[in-house]
Amino acid sequence: MDLSNLKPAKGSTKSKKRIGRGQGSGYGGTSTRGHKGQKSRSGYSKKIGFEGGQMPLQRRVPKFGFKNINRKEFKAINVGTIQELADKKKLSDISVQVLIESGLVQKNTLVKILGEGELKSKLNVKAHAFSKSAIEAIEAKGGTAEKI
Repeated sequence: MDLSNLKPAKGSTKSKKRIGRGQGSGYGGTSTRGHKGQKSRSGYSKKIGFEGGQMPLQRRVPKFGFKNINRKEFKAINVGTIQELADKKKLSDISVQVLIESGLVQKNTLVKILGEGELKSKLNVKAHAFSKSAIEAIEAKGGTAEKI
């Protein structure tokens, strides 16, 4: 067996319906489109969302909200997670680069440190943003919270 004699399984394929090829085919005349009306004409295509003249869904449902183009999206990382990372890798300085290398954040992500969890050691943390509770937790242990 090779590529030259491959065939689909018997009964798995059907030949397409050849419409508009004369009366003898059974699909001549109106070519399965019925008589008259918009859908029988050539070039017919209905608009996306058209509901036969009924008010379409996208017009029935009211518009609401907006997208703030100035929004900055931060990846939240808790103080407890930073402590685990520092224990595992025996670090005292935590920067965004360290977080990227450990797989906690992607390359171009903004990082915000949040205050959930317990901090056990003195850490110097550099990130894009900090919550008040995170700054308090870091500085309570004698560390520094530096914004980039």
